[in-house]
Amino acid sequence: MSSSAEWTNTKKVTGSFRFEVEILGVIEAGFSEVSGLQVETELQDYYEGGLNEYIHRFPKKIKYPPLVFKRGIIKSNELWLWYQGFMGGTIKRKNGSIVLNNADGTVLGRWNFYDAYPIKWIGPQLGALKAEIAVETLEIVHNGLQAKF
Repeated sequence: MSSSAEWTNTKKVTGSFRFEVEILGVIEAGFSEVSGLQVETELQDYYEGGLNEYIHRFPKKIKYPPLVFKRGIIKSNELWLWYQGFMGGTIKRKNGSIVLNNADGTVLGRWNFYDAYPIKWIGPQLGALKAEIAVETLEIVHNGLQAKF
């Protein structure tokens, strides 16, 4: 393959709607939304006497916000059972991945998360006059992200 063709193939973008979520290697079906893919470095400001042009900023620690998964209710209660165990005092940490796919279904890349456990579950908003899909939400905390492309 020529170098220009290689460059073109590696620089193509894909839609954000082609994704899967794996928890312990099992693909969890039907997630409609994932948020919280973020890493932030907390900074410590240091004001040096006599230096008024700028502030020294030193890295302090890395923060990972919770990941939030939303999906239509299906006949599976795996996510609920995971959270229910947490409510009962059993923290079962799990590793997982958010997998982004190309238009042809091949894996473009993934974000692996580690030592995750649920901290919040939200059931569907029900209403007799609504014609919406019943959606459940699971919020998890984790100890790090690793991107692989």
